[in-house]
Amino acid sequence: MSIIKEVRISAVVTLILLVICCGLYPLVVLGAGQLFFPHQANGSLVLGADGKPIASTLLGQAFTADKYFAPRPSAAGTGYDSTSSGGSNYGATSQALHDAVKQRVADYRKANHLSDTQLVPADAVMASGSGLDPHISIKNALLQVPRVAAARSMNEADLKKIVARCTDGRDFGILGDPGVNIVKLNLTLDGTYK
Repeated sequence: MSIIKEVRISAVVTLILLVICCGLYPLVVLGAGQLFFPHQANGSLVLGADGKPIASTLLGQAFTADKYFAPRPSAAGTGYDSTSSGGSNYGATSQALHDAVKQRVADYRKANHLSDTQLVPADAVMASGSGLDPHISIKNALLQVPRVAAARSMNEADLKKIVARCTDGRDFGILGDPGVNIVKLNLTLDGTYK
């Protein structure tokens, strides 16, 4: 077989694979996503009263007022900046990480009126690997219930029921821990998310 024939066969196979892998396959996946999972395929967006997107249930947001449940700390840009996704990359022996966590523990205890000996959940003071995680632990949410209930003049038992409704279970029923989606929870409290 001549080298010209081998080059021609290689070029044809490359073009065929290019059409399949870069054209047909993405179109099939896009079509299947739009057909079977349109909400998720379009970013799990939450629309405001005017029909414009105000959030995604897949990306955390910085909620700072007392009437909101506080999210995990974020190392993504200036906080939950999806263009700067990533962790802080501080190692366990980093003095900067140690100082930041110590300050976050003190701030969390003060904001939620906890004693100096009250244990603080790790997710309340440590950023996630992506810096965009919208979930906090159930324990973290329950420690914030009294503060949020007082700020909203709500009954704590009613607020706990809303926390339970906004809790996502384990993936496939076995993977990971249940977590409270902070975006769903805070927008539910504002009456934006149904």
